[in-house]
Amino acid sequence: MDEEETMLVKEEGEETIIVLPQLLKLKRSQWWILVFISIFFLISAQAVAVLLGRFYYDKGGNSKWISTLVQTGGFPILYLPLCLLPPSSSSSSCLSSLKTLVCIYVSLGLAIGLDNLLYSLGLLYLSASTYSLISATQLAFNAVFSYYINSQKITFLILISVLLLSFSAVLISLDDDSDTPSGDSKLKYLLGCLCTLVASLIYSLQLSLMQYSFEKVLKSETLSMVLEMQIYTSLVASCVSVIGLFASGEWKLLSVEMKEFHEGQVSYVLTLVGTAVSWQFGSVGAVALIFLVSSLFSNLIGTLSLIVTPLAAIAVFHDKLTEVKMVAMTIAFLGFAFYIYQNYLDDLKVQSARETQDD
Repeated sequence: MDEEETMLVKEEGEETIIVLPQLLKLKRSQWWILVFISIFFLISAQAVAVLLGRFYYDKGGNSKWISTLVQTGGFPILYLPLCLLPPSSSSSSCLSSLKTLVCIYVSLGLAIGLDNLLYSLGLLYLSASTYSLISATQLAFNAVFSYYINSQKITFLILISVLLLSFSAVLISLDDDSDTPSGDSKLKYLLGCLCTLVASLIYSLQLSLMQYSFEKVLKSETLSMVLEMQIYTSLVASCVSVIGLFASGEWKLLSVEMKEFHEGQVSYVLTLVGTAVSWQFGSVGAVALIFLVSSLFSNLIGTLSLIVTPLAAIAVFHDKLTEVKMVAMTIAFLGFAFYIYQNYLDDLKVQSARETQDD
């Protein structure tokens, strides 16, 4: 995160005011609270969602479109917090016509629908830990998109960070000893790697376009726009999933799938509901971080979750902890450390600039 480009800092009395590009003014303490809450939702919810998705496949679930639908189908639960927040400012309505809003929501929603399908295919053919580590490539993709779309400053340390995270993902994808679910063939394993890789690229582009929409088009002054963005793009993506579910004929097999689910029908329903809710909390956390900081920072925190998820997968599903996987996780953690150190240097620079102005 480049503090100088992400926000302006004002001193008003004894309080530090954070002025975001999106025109939202918050006290520094309030801003940090929102950032940490968003980080918590993103890390924890994404890890739970991936594990539940792998649990669904392991226990007899086989519908790719249902797995795709639950990634966005839980959006109605967001209407409750939306009702508790102040509405979007009238200025955003003046600056953005209804046609513009529809274009943003539909285009992003379609991208999310395709992205979710590819992720579902990846999770079908990969273990939860391998899937998570390959998804770390999204940070490298996002660095490129952030540079060209959002004018994100790419320093040497950030470049090293994304290269290390990308290398760790490539390393794990070439691991012949990695465990593939249910004895899948090597061809399906490679297909899973490819689908996850392409999904990571689309996801990264989607994050950068969201940041561009917030900053250049919507220019919202309230956090309600975060929920509105998540709700309406999820609505479009869910419609795509429902169409795919009926067009593929998978809907005819759902009753049989529920009856044959290894843990019972109640567990089947709870698994899908829990996955849907988890994905919504994780997605809101990701969108909120885009709104509060940047798409690259949001992706960084998502990558941190991808480092946590393999450890949980090893404990829950007894995934193999191969030597290659250990090396890949170490490299990924090192890449994350480089990025955090760059943030530390940026903070020192901003603090020094403020002290110089005070003098």
